[in-house]
Amino acid sequence: MMNMQNMMKQAQKLQKQMEQKQADLAATTFVGRSAQELVTATFTGDKKLVSIDFKEAVVDPEDLETLSDMTTQAINDAMSQIDAATKKTMGAFAGKMPF
Repeated sequence: MMNMQNMMKQAQKLQKQMEQKQADLAATTFVGRSAQELVTATFTGDKKLVSIDFKEAVVDPEDLETLSDMTTQAINDAMSQIDAATKKTMGAFAGKMPF
């Protein structure tokens, strides 16, 4: 059985590793794309919006609904990528806590 001091050291080590992984994720760029890549949304791993770009073909003043739909699709795609990367990265720590 582990003594308390060793458990604390291990927990501190895991905490530092988790913080580094979170920082790495935050520094990663994720690009979400709509159908045919007409709209792209770029986020950082901590879900901060960097940019939204529109291809000329999707910008039609008479059809703002399509532009809105594609923008939503691109944003949701980027968020799904971030969630998957976060789960994969941070999930590695599940079960490693000494308590």
